[in-house]
Amino acid sequence: MSGPWVEKYRPQKLEDIVGQKQIITRLEKYVGEGSMPNLMFTGPAGVGKTTTALALAKSILGEYWRNNFLELNASDARGIDTVRDRIKSFCRLKPVGAPFRIIFLDEVDNMTKDAQHALRREMEMYTKTASFILSCNYSSKIIDPIQSRCAIFRFAPIKGEEIAERLKFICESEGFEADDKGIETIVYFAEGDMRKAVNVLQAAASEGEAITENSVYEVVSKAKPQDIGNMINKALMGDFMGARNILRETMVLQGTSGEDMVTQIYQDVSKRVLEGKMDASIYMDLIEAIAECDFRIREGANPRIQLEALLTQFL
Repeated sequence: MSGPWVEKYRPQKLEDIVGQKQIITRLEKYVGEGSMPNLMFTGPAGVGKTTTALALAKSILGEYWRNNFLELNASDARGIDTVRDRIKSFCRLKPVGAPFRIIFLDEVDNMTKDAQHALRREMEMYTKTASFILSCNYSSKIIDPIQSRCAIFRFAPIKGEEIAERLKFICESEGFEADDKGIETIVYFAEGDMRKAVNVLQAAASEGEAITENSVYEVVSKAKPQDIGNMINKALMGDFMGARNILRETMVLQGTSGEDMVTQIYQDVSKRVLEGKMDASIYMDLIEAIAECDFRIREGANPRIQLEALLTQFL
């Protein structure tokens, strides 16, 4: 089990990328044409933005892709000047064995507005010799002049069944057994994030030869869905102290963080509404209380106190 499985099992070709089929189909047209405009990949973490950029570069640039591909973190702590200098040095050289060069900039949404305007000028300056692929979590944080110069691709969270299939493939390749409950638990905690799913799988595999529900819970430090469900059921039935005891056991004994507890409570409540087990009007009131609790915890308030206050809203 040498090296991170995330890198070991990273897809190398566009056709091997899990999920995002519509996006891959569109990108394959660029490969067929041998050219591409500036691109913007936007979406949550772990859904394949970086993997897709690498696979696209390899497909278009061919065997000399390493000589014609530059990957940078756009929010480099050394500042936009460092990023600009590396872009200039890279673009001044002629492409080697390829029609143009590709520059991949990650975390563009963490750049300041001034830095983004500086980046836009670089994109205009080297439009004849290089194409840019920009990656971000939130396209709303990108200035309009940059967005208007890019073809935008929105990556969605990967479906649970697709993550499960990939995890089973990795287990087979590594010689590990995995029961369905163990895989299902990883998928639940991954929330559409393939990178997180593979990392949890590797961590669980280090605990033994089989991937089980218990081995997963030993490495994620999160509450079991059934414990969250029992806690909410007790609160809805008016048993505040019973709900409070489950909350305490989950946070103290299992080591679940306040932010994770809020997320799991939200997931449970949302599932109840979708399954028709909770009235929509009650859900609307609870969502407001959950959002307030989440905000207060992120601002530094005591998680136990805030979560106990949240439970009173279920009574």
